[in-house]
Parts: sequence; C-alpha cells; structure tokens
Amino acid sequence: MYDYFLGGKDNYVADREAAAKVLTLWPGVMIAARTNRAWMHRAIRFLAADRGIRQFLDIGTGIPTRPNLHEVAQGIAPESRVVYVDNDPIVLAHAQALLKSHPEGRTAYVHGDVTEPEAILASPDLTEVLDLSQPVALSLVSLLHFVPDEWGPYDLVQRLVDALVPGSFLVLSHITPDFDPEATQKTVQVYHSGGIQGKIRTRDEVERFFTGLELVEPGLEVPHRWRADLAERDSHVETGDVTDEEVSFWAGVAQKS
Repeated sequence: MYDYFLGGKDNYVADREAAAKVLTLWPGVMIAARTNRAWMHRAIRFLAADRGIRQFLDIGTGIPTRPNLHEVAQGIAPESRVVYVDNDPIVLAHAQALLKSHPEGRTAYVHGDVTEPEAILASPDLTEVLDLSQPVALSLVSLLHFVPDEWGPYDLVQRLVDALVPGSFLVLSHITPDFDPEATQKTVQVYHSGGIQGKIRTRDEVERFFTGLELVEPGLEVPHRWRADLAERDSHVETGDVTDEEVSFWAGVAQKS
C-alpha cells in the first residue's frame, strides 16, 4: 500500500483495493506518504552531508521505491554502507533486484523482524557490511505504528539503540492522531480489518522513543517543517503545500551521546 501511495508500480490488486478504502477515509494519505518519504530523503542527506554518517540500518524497508535510502546516502558519499531489514519475502524478492549499491559502497538485505532486534544485529549479512564499533544511523521510518503496545515497542527500540555506539543516530517517523483523529483512527480500523496490527500515537508517545537521545534541531516536528531549508534540494518527491492534518505524522532525528 505504501508503494501505491508513493506512486510506485510494485503493488498488487489487494494492496490497491485496501488503499482505495483508506483514501475514502483519509484523502490526504498519499500526501502524507510522499511528505514522509521526502522527509526521509532530507534526514538521510543531512546525516550524510552534515554529520558524516556512512553507515545506515533501515528496518521496515518495505518494497523498494526509488530513490532508496542507499541511493540518497551514496549520492553524497559513494562509500556509504546500508543494510535493509524487512520480514516480507515479497520485499526480499524486490530488494534483490533493486538494491544495487554504488561500487564504492555496500548494500545488503536481512530477512528479519523488528520484534527480534538481537537476531537482526547478529545476522552475518549485517555484520559483513556494517561495523557496529562505528556510528550507525538507525532508520525506523513509518514502522512503529505497526507495532502495538503489547509487543513492547519502546523496549524494542531501546535494545536496538543500546547496540549502537555513541555518535549514532535514530531516524524515526510515526503516524499520529493529533491533527485529524477521526480520519487516522478510521484508517487504523482498515488496517486492523486486513489483519495488520498497530497503534497510532500522540506526540508525547512518539517523543518517548527518543528517551536518552539528543534530538537535533528542530526536534520532534511534522515532517514538512523538519529542516524545510533542505527541501529546495529535494527533487525526488514533490508534495507542494501541505497541512498538518493531511500529513498527520511526527518525525525526528536524534543522536546517541
């Protein structure tokens, strides 16, 4: 569904039918998806260009939709190394075909689940590409609203962050009911009816994921206002003027000290 909302071609009839239901309840969902994606591009460029990060771990990759994270990072630093993680075998098939690294860098794909962080971190496919003794940017973009409270999302994020050295970063975005509670709650019901669990969270609940980390300016923000000065360089995803209600996301980047 996310690929469909982004205008991609790697989606199926069931995805499009479910997406159509979501669109009737939350007409701004395509804008939200594309704004979130544009924010991810800005965040990765910021980390690669301004903070010198050369290693990225992207959990909850989804079907690759160009430009992918490694293409953004390697566009600035060709030597960047990126590991993608997802638990969907269909994603694996697409990843093997689409996630081609720049010759100076590396990419890898790990079939894993965010509910098993230690298994992800110990995967040979990850350890061959990423040096965990050096800073890593952990990307949890548009993922944690698919992790219900009973799965212990805060503990899962903490276990992942604990494995990273100081100087690493957490890149996170999350759907929120704060701006348009009726539309977002009905959207969640569509996902639940399709067997997809999760929970949308308020600003305070999202900010809790950054506990113990130092949020970079401007802190936790709606994606379209997070370092908007970088948006003029963002030619990959065009959204035009958007409202908080249409986007209904919180996003932030924080550093481990």
